[in-house]
Amino acid sequence: MKQNGNSVLTDERLNNCIQSAVAKNPLRDDAFDVVDSAKIEMISEKFKDIIEILGLDLLDDSIKDTPSRVAKMYVEEIFSGINPKNKPRIALFKNTYQYHTPLMELNIPFTSYCEHHFVPIQGKANIAYIPKNYVIGLSKIHRLVDYYARRPQVQERLTQQVFQELVTILQTNDVGVVLKASHSCISCRGVQDVDSSTITSAVGDKLREDAYLISILFDFNKA
Repeated sequence: MKQNGNSVLTDERLNNCIQSAVAKNPLRDDAFDVVDSAKIEMISEKFKDIIEILGLDLLDDSIKDTPSRVAKMYVEEIFSGINPKNKPRIALFKNTYQYHTPLMELNIPFTSYCEHHFVPIQGKANIAYIPKNYVIGLSKIHRLVDYYARRPQVQERLTQQVFQELVTILQTNDVGVVLKASHSCISCRGVQDVDSSTITSAVGDKLREDAYLISILFDFNKA
């Protein structure tokens, strides 16, 4: 099919060539047996217990709706990436113009949540790939980062998931993913170090041999 004058890989062909990323989150087999509306109701009731145990007054106007707000936030927003039904649809375009040099998408913002303490991980992603037969819409790179970030995570797994997804979709190992993030579990508790950041990376084949490209991917001050 055509989109904006370009050849686009159809959904049927996408389904045939895209596989699930290898790095998995620790989900139970029955993770999606309960519908979202029921999950919201159950989480809301559980969060009421937490608020009461902490000694807060659930009759107070400022707090009385907090359990339902938190439940909706968990299911519909910050953890929506858990459910595969929310995976973004990816449009690939045939590389008819034979572009075979590195493409870089820099400074992609993301917010995830540490699965150890359920507090934010906030950072940016720098991503590059060398096209072969297909190219991907630039906004879809952003959407994939956001999708895998919206779940309880560790940064290493998030990096691998984005990398593996792009390798599978683009049918090339010439992909590079570098994430730099600040972890609230470090800045707001424990050692309470507000100035530290964490960098993780997954870089394949030709990209790791390109010193100039690597310097850009890892330099978040220039991105």
